[in-house]
Amino acid sequence: MNIVERLLEGDKKACARLISKLENNEKEAIDIVKQLYNRTGNAYVIGITGAPGSGKSTLTNKLTKELLKQGKKVGIIAIDPTSPFSQGAILGDRIRMNDLALDKNVFIRSMGTRGSLGGMSRATWDAVKVLDIFGCDYIFVETVGVGQSEIDIVKVADTILMVVIPNTGDDIQAIKAGIMEIADIFAINKSDLEGADKTKLEIEMNLDLNEKNEYRPPVIKVSASKNQGMRELLEKIYEHRRFLEENNELEKRRIRNSRLQLLKLVEDELMEIILDKSVKDDLLDKLSREITKGAIDPYTAKNRIIELIRR
Repeated sequence: MNIVERLLEGDKKACARLISKLENNEKEAIDIVKQLYNRTGNAYVIGITGAPGSGKSTLTNKLTKELLKQGKKVGIIAIDPTSPFSQGAILGDRIRMNDLALDKNVFIRSMGTRGSLGGMSRATWDAVKVLDIFGCDYIFVETVGVGQSEIDIVKVADTILMVVIPNTGDDIQAIKAGIMEIADIFAINKSDLEGADKTKLEIEMNLDLNEKNEYRPPVIKVSASKNQGMRELLEKIYEHRRFLEENNELEKRRIRNSRLQLLKLVEDELMEIILDKSVKDDLLDKLSREITKGAIDPYTAKNRIIELIRR
């Protein structure tokens, strides 16, 4: 039985192997995704983002268990930071969700960023599509969550859940531009701590300033470690999905995401062409030296590279 047949029959090993091949950009894996792409579009993708220590993994764990009670098949992609020196990653999120690993209806994949900025791995989009083909009803994508610039999750997710916690500055971080604008739901985790009401009020006040009135992101207090508020939070996710579907916004989001993915694929291909041609001719190093010495400006150098590609 080949990898395609095993994947369609729900073989976790086949799913894991295909994702690994896609991470390594292997042609065989790309051809398989091309072959099975018409089976995608069924899974609902939920992005989980927030600062380190906000409890994203615990919350994902508990939401997954609620979905399992409802007979759903769930995929989890947990992105971990990659060392700029060794290129290794601890992949600790998978360890924290170890109690789910043996469930036949759960697939967990930890992925290193491999130097990709934006809080996600470069292969995240491919992994989401594989889990969609694999038959997952819901897919959680948990970002690195290392700052305010990790907003690439908007290019993959249907619903984005922002996790914040009281008394750590998260109330201020959450209302900054970018982070505030991408969230569809705010979950104040560890809400048994002092300051949860203050954090909720500050986010609500900021939402009052939002001129977009079609959909107001709910702000809900939860405690993932104590399993409090998980059903209510899941219902908010369902409500947002219904809103998107009833207003044709889900299709619009997915078209936008497909467009961004297409542009990224073209960008990556062009970069490979540039590096291939310039390395062969040692052009990139030569132009870099000339720019540093002031013998040529960067814009003229750019035109030289473009002319090389066109030839």
